Amino acid sequence: MHRPRIRSRLGDSTPKHRLYATVGEATTSFDCCDTTFRIHADGVRAELACERAKDTALRLERQLDAFDESSQVARLNRSGRVTNAHVARIVRRGLEYYERTNGVFDIHHGTIEHELKAYIRGDCSTVSETFDPSSVAVDGDTVTTDGPLDCNGLAKGYIVDRAHAELSGLGRRGFVDGGGDIARPTGPVGIESPYGTETNLRVLSTPWNVATSGGYRRNRDGREHIYNPKEERTRSHNDLVTVVARRDCMEADALATTLAALRPEDAIRLAEDWDGAEALVVHQGVFHETEGFDEHVR
Repeated sequence: MHRPRIRSRLGDSTPKHRLYATVGEATTSFDCCDTTFRIHADGVRAELACERAKDTALRLERQLDAFDESSQVARLNRSGRVTNAHVARIVRRGLEYYERTNGVFDIHHGTIEHELKAYIRGDCSTVSETFDPSSVAVDGDTVTTDGPLDCNGLAKGYIVDRAHAELSGLGRRGFVDGGGDIARPTGPVGIESPYGTETNLRVLSTPWNVATSGGYRRNRDGREHIYNPKEERTRSHNDLVTVVARRDCMEADALATTLAALRPEDAIRLAEDWDGAEALVVHQGVFHETEGFDEHVR
């Protein structure tokens, strides 16, 4: 898991929010997935719901952090086999996106992903850039592979979704913000500029899930954590990509990562064809949007 590419600003002062808040209101922030999570709930037993969501996020982080040697993902990458329902769900979704993106989103490249992260952190001086895919199979809750997998493009979104599920309940609503990956925002979301300006690029107002990707905050000598195995390229094509997705935050996260690795015209073409998603792609100061993205802008 990795640091946020962009941090979105979320808040709500609408009459509906104030009505829920008269019953109960709670907010908690904590470190998770190498970023800051913020969980907010309004309504009945809001504080208890926030605590359950936080516990869920931290428990899943311990299982899914590929850089924690005691995690289930690290065990899979090390031994080639693990039985874990969460890992199996993530791998299945990864294989789905591998097919839907024609191989641009590809969980089979755990080796290059680990090398890139180590290089960006300064833990090593070179990156081999050898795109040698691992094989993977899923049978029930058991995952087998002959090499490391890259689950990082899905794990944080999955954790955000599972934490958000703990907020649901009669007379209660809330959101989970995992460093800019947001499940079901209840208020406006400001997309920060990748160019260092204070003005938001857009302010979203949407019930869909939000994720943003881009390499400008996490790079070293032009190398980024985003890669395209089809081009064998270890850098993004775009300065920033924001996706809103109806399905869940995991889908928003995966699609944002995919679009960041594509040329703007290819990114928009894929996003236009993706049912239940809209996208903003920013490339060298030029904004490219899917036809329906403006419907999610405040």
